[in-house]
Amino acid sequence: MDVQAFDFELPEALIAQTPLQNRTASRLLTLNKATGETAHRSFENLIDYLEAGDLLVMNDTRVIPARLFGTKKETGAKVELLLLKQLGEDRWEALVKPGKRMQLGAVAEFGKDDAGQPLLTAEVVEVGDMGARVLQFSYTGIFNEILDRLGEMPLPPYIKEQLPEKERYQTVYAKHEGSAAAPTAGLHFTQEYLERIQAKGVRLAFVTLHVGLGTFRPVSVDKIEDHQMHAEYYMLSQETADLINETKRSGKRIIAVGTTSCRTLETAAGISREQGGSKNGEPLAIQPSQGWTSIFIYPGYDFGVVDALLTNFHLPKSTLLMLISALAGQDYIMRAYEEAVREQYRFFSFGDAMLIY
Repeated sequence: MDVQAFDFELPEALIAQTPLQNRTASRLLTLNKATGETAHRSFENLIDYLEAGDLLVMNDTRVIPARLFGTKKETGAKVELLLLKQLGEDRWEALVKPGKRMQLGAVAEFGKDDAGQPLLTAEVVEVGDMGARVLQFSYTGIFNEILDRLGEMPLPPYIKEQLPEKERYQTVYAKHEGSAAAPTAGLHFTQEYLERIQAKGVRLAFVTLHVGLGTFRPVSVDKIEDHQMHAEYYMLSQETADLINETKRSGKRIIAVGTTSCRTLETAAGISREQGGSKNGEPLAIQPSQGWTSIFIYPGYDFGVVDALLTNFHLPKSTLLMLISALAGQDYIMRAYEEAVREQYRFFSFGDAMLIY
């Protein structure tokens, strides 16, 4: 498939720069994936589309303050790091700007202690393409405490405004630290709204996927089949697997909150298929699993778990736009996006929401 088929005109004014004060105040565009019918609602109306017995699956990753500003040891030149993935003890994959200053063996320093010594140093031990580096960190103390002190929240590059509250770029259920970006569909929920949903008989389940380099890398090939996704770490517990299987057996829906939850669920579905799939016509039985996933979902993909998806509005020609097109059909999605632009929905991380059901 041609990447250009997933392009659309997006006025810069529609890119949301700041979050709404009230998380649930966003708008909600709904899309019936069977008919293509759309409706314009408020996020508060999401509950109207949920039924008792449905399972809402959310990504409970927690964003770390992964953006660091420092200087190159040899020259004092400014450098910026974005930590993406922990590879081992004190070794991280990161994006570096400007890449030309941080070649193999280069050392960057961050912060100063009372004696004027750096609180944190990073040496480039491997060089990748497009600014990717593997860094070996040195420090005294506890790494996460130093990161909390020195790091900033890694807002996407299309957001130019400062974020006054770090927690506004976390979901209210964020738990497991390790993400370089928030699973933004979940930013619309408050604890009170989740309790209202549960009171209706909808159950909640959690998976973990630490968002990494794949979120920041554009599709740079002409044919989407040639694009390679970057691996991200995920976890799907026995408890969540049991809830998924119970929901499927009862004929109710699995509703993924965000593309990261969707990718985690479909990774587990792929593993379960390989282990024997469904038996006697029963729904596919999901097994708990964890590890690295580089699953790339685009039109033609056969979903094994996900029935519906809550998501934000995505970048043109992005893998996320391709994923939702796989679920609802490219024609329906592109028409819905034209409608969203016409109706001036707010796009991307701090923008409005879309329910595909």
